[in-house]
Amino acid sequence: MEIHEISKLNNESHPKRIAESRMKRMKSKSLTSIHNLDDGCLMHILSFLSPIPDRYNTALVCHRWRYLACHPRLWLRVDRFVKDLSQPGVFHNIESAVSAARPGDTILIGAGGSHLVSNIQIKKPICLIGGGEIPDETTLVCSRGSDSALELLSTCKLANLTVKAELGCCLLHRSGRVTIDGCVLQCETNPLDHLSCPIVSTAGNEDILSHVEVEETVVEKVKGNSVTVLQTRIEGGAKAVSTSGDLVLQRVRVMYSKAYLYFWFDVDYE
Repeated sequence: MEIHEISKLNNESHPKRIAESRMKRMKSKSLTSIHNLDDGCLMHILSFLSPIPDRYNTALVCHRWRYLACHPRLWLRVDRFVKDLSQPGVFHNIESAVSAARPGDTILIGAGGSHLVSNIQIKKPICLIGGGEIPDETTLVCSRGSDSALELLSTCKLANLTVKAELGCCLLHRSGRVTIDGCVLQCETNPLDHLSCPIVSTAGNEDILSHVEVEETVVEKVKGNSVTVLQTRIEGGAKAVSTSGDLVLQRVRVMYSKAYLYFWFDVDYE
């Protein structure tokens, strides 16, 4: 009995074992789960994720992450079916959301049904993203009497959206750097196809130094004009792009998949 207790005491007092036990205790104290972070810290981490698909997928983790991932601080929402408009950052239509958005905001447009749009001007850098799994689930419809669905006068991004126009154009690019990623642009097929065009650019050569204010921080940027199209279906119309300014169509790539054509191209200076 005494021999057993002495050997146990010797093992515990060995310098190497003492150091190992201390290291284990320090590791257990220093390691913490991401779930132990407060809401403000976790929301700040989520803000660095790309809205689609990363930040959108974090909403599927748990109820708390869904609340943080969909918080108005990270993006605004357009939901035609919402009844309680007192919720912060929730709007019935796209025009109201664009008007309320601040530079740098992301607007998530709810899937299901059609959102009516007509000559909505976007004059600040924002991102419009469809909330469905595929672009066809979030449709913006431009009526016949409108020149365009969206008139783009600032740097912005459109993703996972379907934009339909009967006459005129889906997107009218006036200025800024525009990115169209994973969208569907449709011009209705009719005898007046020659009057419609999915993308129309009238941008000129304006390399002016400008200041953009985002959350009380002034960021200096060089203003340029371009349109970048990535993996986008373009259907109907006289041609995919019509330019009347200084920009020209460049670096065109087309991929055929079943019944659809997917386009990659740039509209930029020569």
